Amino acid sequence: MFHHRQTSERYAVGLYRVSTAEQGQSGLGLEAQQASVRAFVAAQGWTLVAEFSDVASGKDDRRPGFQAALLKCRQLGAVLVAGRLDRITRRAHTLSQLLEDGVSIRAADMPGADDLMMRIYAAMAQKERELISARTKAALAAAKVRGAVLGGDRGYRPAAGPDAAAAALVRRETAERAAHRLVLEVERLYAEGVEGQAAMARALNKRGVPTPQGRGAWTHTTVARVLARTRGA
Repeated sequence: MFHHRQTSERYAVGLYRVSTAEQGQSGLGLEAQQASVRAFVAAQGWTLVAEFSDVASGKDDRRPGFQAALLKCRQLGAVLVAGRLDRITRRAHTLSQLLEDGVSIRAADMPGADDLMMRIYAAMAQKERELISARTKAALAAAKVRGAVLGGDRGYRPAAGPDAAAAALVRRETAERAAHRLVLEVERLYAEGVEGQAAMARALNKRGVPTPQGRGAWTHTTVARVLARTRGA
């Protein structure tokens, strides 16, 4: 089924996944994933040497198709290609570890994303998990405090004053949203051939993309700081 070309060309391994609930229901079923991956690999001029699939949750990193695909990639130095990133794994730390281990990953729905962009997306996914955890802990702590006040005093009390921790969380979430918007814009710029932080800053200003503070103009330093934030620096 696969046509081998010269060894100087890059190899690719396709990986597909659906959960049992998705079968026959998702718009990105196995056949659709396969078609998108094959089209992407062909557009890159790579050689598709193997394809693996799983019917399992993306949180299960032990699934056989996933492990077999990783083994093949390591044996051949091939690129692991999926329809989208969550078809590979839903665990941000797994994706980050794969990239750290030197496994090159691509998603057909992000054709302009290179290894750097994949690292940024992985860092953003991990940060989102941390924010969700922080919000949950803050909500539980607030509920506990409200319960203690209501149970210990039936009299009137004014509304609670500003919560420094909550305010800090809001500021951090705002910064993360700005970073997320920037990553999307940077991906588009990469796809258009724009490289370098200074060139990106000029393009962002031209497109009217707001800075993280919502004022002033983008500079190469501003771009560098936001990209550093997404990489967990």
